[in-house]
This record gives sequence, C-alpha cells and structure tokens, in this order.
Amino acid sequence: MEQEGQLPLEEPLNETFDATLSRLKELPDPLERAKVAHALAGRAQDYGSEFQVVRNEAMNETLRVGQISNTQLASELGISKGRVSQLAKGAPPERLFLGSGKVVVALAEKLEDGKLQDGRDKPVKGPVIATEDVQTYERLRELAEEVGLDVSFERIPLGGNVRLNRTNLVVICGPRLSPLIEQILEGDPHLQFGRDDEGWHLVDRNTGDVYRSPMDRGENADIAYFGRLPRPDGQGTFLYVAGIHARGSGGVVHWLNSELANVHRELKAKRFSTLISSRFDPETLEITESERITPFYRPGGA
Repeated sequence: MEQEGQLPLEEPLNETFDATLSRLKELPDPLERAKVAHALAGRAQDYGSEFQVVRNEAMNETLRVGQISNTQLASELGISKGRVSQLAKGAPPERLFLGSGKVVVALAEKLEDGKLQDGRDKPVKGPVIATEDVQTYERLRELAEEVGLDVSFERIPLGGNVRLNRTNLVVICGPRLSPLIEQILEGDPHLQFGRDDEGWHLVDRNTGDVYRSPMDRGENADIAYFGRLPRPDGQGTFLYVAGIHARGSGGVVHWLNSELANVHRELKAKRFSTLISSRFDPETLEITESERITPFYRPGGA
C-alpha cells in the first residue's frame, strides 16, 4: 500500500482545494485515483479537525482578553452570536502551545549501562527508556490532559532515527542519542550542547556562559534545554526537551505546569530556545523546584 510520502500528488494540501481536486480527477488509473482520493480524504479530515481547534481556541482567547465582544466576533466570522458562544467554550487557549490535535511524545531508547554493587559492569540488555524519561512523559501527559489534549508516546530506536516531519510532536532525546537531533541543534544561534573532559554541558553563545549539571558535583539538580525547533522539511516545528542528564527533562514539564499560560501568551507557536534549571528528590526522582535561567531566545534575535 502506498504511503503518504509516495502519493503522486506531492504535498497536495499546499495547493488550493480546486487545484488539488482538478489534478485528482485527471489521474488516468482508476485504482490509483481511488487510493489517492481515499488518502486525501483522511488527511483533509485530520487537517479540518485541527483547523477547528485553532479557530475555537483563538475565539476563546479573543473573548478572554476583551479584544471584541461576542456580537462583534460573530459579525467578523459571519456566524450567529449563539454559535460564537458555543464554539468558544472548551479548553483554554494555552493548549495550543503543546498541540492542536493528538500529541505524540517521542522518547529515546538507549542501552542500559552502569555498575553492579560489586563493581562489575551491568550485563548488556535490550534497549530501554530511562525511568526519568518515563516519569517526564507521565507528567507531560497529565499536563496535556488538563488542557484537553490526548497524548501517546513512541520509542525512538537506537541510533535516534525519529520522524520529525509531522504536527503535534514533542521529542525528549539528548543529542548524544540522535545524530539527527544533534544536527538540528547546531542550527540554534543562541544555545548549544557541548562536551569536554568534564562531560556534557550547555553553552549560551550570547554571553559565553557555560552551564554544567549540578548532578556532576553530586547535587540533586540538573539543567535542560527547551525549545521549539524547525522540522527538516521546513513545513513546521516540533517541541524539544533534553536535560544534560535525563532527570533535567522533567524540570521543563514541572516549570510548564505553572507557566504554560504565560508561555503561550508570549510565544504562541513561534520558534524559541531557553534553559530550565531544576532540583529533584533523590528518593522519588520527582522534580521539586524549577526556574527559567536564560531569556527566551528567538532565531535572528527576534
């Protein structure tokens, strides 16, 4: 069966609907025409649902900030005042910071390593997802569900090959586990991961400050990179989270729990990057404190 990327009408939804329909009707093979039409119908339905979410939440926000009245908004959209009230109800606008449809959280697999109590190396097992990353996912799922989003997770296999060209994606994966992610991070003109004899760290290219993980000094704290990065196809972005150590990623979600509305108000779906510092309970690994320690850096200094 053909995949979306193999359809003869490449990126058809970037055209006008009339042009797409015209090209579809011109396909000479009826089986091919049926398969393409079926695929496009599904895609159109998915896009339609997301457009409706964006519309409803934009209406909600317009009314909440007092920009215009229900009556004025109804006139602007060409619908009734009652329909405005009906559509504007529901989840808060800040949910759009996380996504407009079902959110997929991609978590990186790695080979478990370390030492046994007697000092011997742990036996190599199959790929695993770090316990800390699983906890981060669970906290993110809880946050997303609070604002009315459905969330699922998928594994990024060893080697870090993750499909980034899709909507509503959150990636939790350090650059050492994915050369693809490492390359995309290199395009950030403000913040970057680095590695030297002392280990992994984060660098603020604007100030020259180097941020090393307090965990490497025996403290119960870490620092994480948080940003909205460009997709390889140039057609959108994805949210990205990575601590210097796995525990730091949870600090980002802990911080978002109290800052989501403010972050959405300031950034919407714009690209950005920043660093989040956090502390955690050494017994439960749960985050207890978190704070943003750099500005929201934007591409080109915007």
